[in-house]
Amino acid sequence: MMKRLAAPIFALCALLAAPASAEGLDDAARAEINAMIRDYILDNPEVIVEAMQVLEQRQKAAEAGRDADMIAANADAIYEDGFSHVGGAPDGDVTVVEFIDYRCPYCKRAHASVAELMEADPKVRRIIKEFPILGPESTYASRAAIAAMMQGGAIYEAFGDAMMTHQGELNERAVLRLAGEAGADVERLKADMEKPEIAENIRKTYALARQLGISGTPGFIIGERIVRGFVPADALRDLVAEARRAG
Repeated sequence: MMKRLAAPIFALCALLAAPASAEGLDDAARAEINAMIRDYILDNPEVIVEAMQVLEQRQKAAEAGRDADMIAANADAIYEDGFSHVGGAPDGDVTVVEFIDYRCPYCKRAHASVAELMEADPKVRRIIKEFPILGPESTYASRAAIAAMMQGGAIYEAFGDAMMTHQGELNERAVLRLAGEAGADVERLKADMEKPEIAENIRKTYALARQLGISGTPGFIIGERIVRGFVPADALRDLVAEARRAG
């Protein structure tokens, strides 16, 4: 294989090493080099797969670097916005940030993964970003959730869990019923939902998602990683372990 590889590499190196003042190769020489490269690829087609794998690895590394930079640039809005719910361990060594829509089927699946993680790992801090993207009913549910938060974190979590595990249409009637079952004062909740800061907080979360390149739900930030989409429980544990190792 090394012998087959030597000819095209030697030819390419000779071309690259040519003096800048040279007029370049003539058509015959160029055709000969192209033929050698073509023959080598035909004899060793696996190099195309290897090259694509290397390219994919480089692209993933570049994307990871860009994500880490975006997280650093938006750290205050991600971790300290002053209005998103913070659960789990307040001083946890790893923070899982989750962008959610209560009507999103993938969020419902991810909810089970996150619940499993939180139960198994007492050192994880969780931040929930209300990111309703699936229409007016999703927005209504998020506004209700934020209003429930004003009545306490435990009510917010119970209400959010009820909406995520709810089967069927999540319309206004269902949302208010679930809020009451979760322990919320429904009349107070309905009044608080109209507060302008609730709409403003959702707008801020939309702006943050745009900055981070998150256009769908669920979306996760764990350590220096942004994960755009559903994450199964085992992969979620791996991401937390990776963030923990990185410190």
